[in-house]
Amino acid sequence: QVQLVESGGGLVQAGGSLRLSCAASRRTFSMRAMGWFRQAPGKERDFVSATTWNGDKTMYADALRGRFTISSDNARNTVYLQMNSLKPEDTAVYYCAAVDPVNLLKPVLGYWGQGTQVTVSS
Repeated sequence: QVQLVESGGGLVQAGGSLRLSCAASRRTFSMRAMGWFRQAPGKERDFVSATTWNGDKTMYADALRGRFTISSDNARNTVYLQMNSLKPEDTAVYYCAAVDPVNLLKPVLGYWGQGTQVTVSS
């Protein structure tokens, strides 16, 4: 079974930065692209960003474009999310997941990490 382990979350002041990591124990055919999603308290889980492993295709939620950057390290089976100029409304649990390489918004069933908490104070 593949494990996706997120790290890098924490408490940061508004305007600060964090870099999240998602390390995969191994890669399978179903993991041709990876994405980040987030869920704030009392809200649905929302798409944040996604990328193919070679970076030839990336996508961002419109509201986050320019502040967040997704990247991948094939050798380490790790996907990163650099988050800059953080705002209190970015507070959420951030999850990584395998996504459909044709439709980056669509998670692949059964490939989710446990999540990492990001809290942005005002």
